[in-house]
Amino acid sequence: MKISKLKIMIASDILVDIAFEIESSLALVGQSGSGKSLTLKALLGMLPHDMSLELECSCDFELIAGNSVAFIPQNPFTALSPLTKINKQFFVEKSRVKELFDSVGLSHELLSRFPPELSGGQLQRVVIAMALSNKPQLLLLDEPTTALDPETRVVIINLLRELQAKEGFKMLFVTHDISSAKNLCQYICVIKEGKMVESGVMDAVINRPQAEYTKTLIEANFANREFRV
Repeated sequence: MKISKLKIMIASDILVDIAFEIESSLALVGQSGSGKSLTLKALLGMLPHDMSLELECSCDFELIAGNSVAFIPQNPFTALSPLTKINKQFFVEKSRVKELFDSVGLSHELLSRFPPELSGGQLQRVVIAMALSNKPQLLLLDEPTTALDPETRVVIINLLRELQAKEGFKMLFVTHDISSAKNLCQYICVIKEGKMVESGVMDAVINRPQAEYTKTLIEANFANREFRV
């Protein structure tokens, strides 16, 4: 799918003005305040009332409607009702729920538990299962590993990659974590203050960044860890 125009405004002030294409999996990367979350809200039809949107896209499904698009939020601990058992929070047939639990590697026994009884990694798997329940064509991810420990973060990224290979959905992964983005996505779009500063194949941009802003993001991301390709 191709977003040929996405412009978000308050009155005459332009907050976001970008264009991008999601061929398979795209990471939208930038610092806080760069416009990442606004972009997601625009695609989900959730912009505040004081903002206006100009959106032009081409894809083989309806973008802001129906079950073609699914969303995975940042924090799995607040994504579910803590007072409702897991199995009561799905709105598909029981057989489909069990199939989804199998696909994300969860025991069916967890269906009868309440969310606070599960670990962060288990909760995120539940959220992923819910997002995939209606077989979406596009999966929008808002920093889905931020609330997880490093080991669990790697497990969830690997799971998402495996599920995409199996189910064939496209992904837009919004994050400031370039390490996770590199492990999950084939392409990257770097934005700053609502404008795109660099985009391309992930490995090419990571290894040979052209924009100083991109170089700064990469250096900050990997300053305290080993990262070599």
